[in-house]
Amino acid sequence: MKAAGDSARKGPPPVHLWNPDFCGDLDMEIKRDGTWFYLGTPIGRPAMVKLFSSILKLEDGKYFLVTPVEKVGIRVEDAPFVAVDFRIEDSGPDQRLTFVTHVEDEVTAGPDHPIRVTRDPESGEPAPYVMVRRGLEARIDRKSFYRLIDLGEHADHEGSRWFGLRSGGVFFPIIPSAELES
Repeated sequence: MKAAGDSARKGPPPVHLWNPDFCGDLDMEIKRDGTWFYLGTPIGRPAMVKLFSSILKLEDGKYFLVTPVEKVGIRVEDAPFVAVDFRIEDSGPDQRLTFVTHVEDEVTAGPDHPIRVTRDPESGEPAPYVMVRRGLEARIDRKSFYRLIDLGEHADHEGSRWFGLRSGGVFFPIIPSAELES
């Protein structure tokens, strides 16, 4: 843990380079709202959550906390992070949307940090996400998503007209334009 803490002060630890032996699962879970639980109790220390989030790794659809010497499995209800705000820089095709997560990660949506939106098959309710790092996504919170919708535009995408967002030179489709007209 000391090595992970030291690395976190200099930037994210290189967890993608660490491949220690699996040591078992912890009774730790990240809920949909970004709250971390250990043994069924919320972890109330933001610094501890931030440290744990810095050593989080996704492998084959499973989440692990890793250090250079151990790897333990944890559960994640939805996405491990929540994007709680964003800022807009520039406008038009040069627009950049920079998201801030609940653990203070910052990422600018673009080719390396795409925005994606899934929809519940029954209700049609959207679930927006932005890639934070190495396969780890942040769910974009509701207030931020509503603000993003105000920035949306209609554009051609893969042969169809879509409503979506621009950031970092990329158009991210949200919903087919035809579905908004019906």
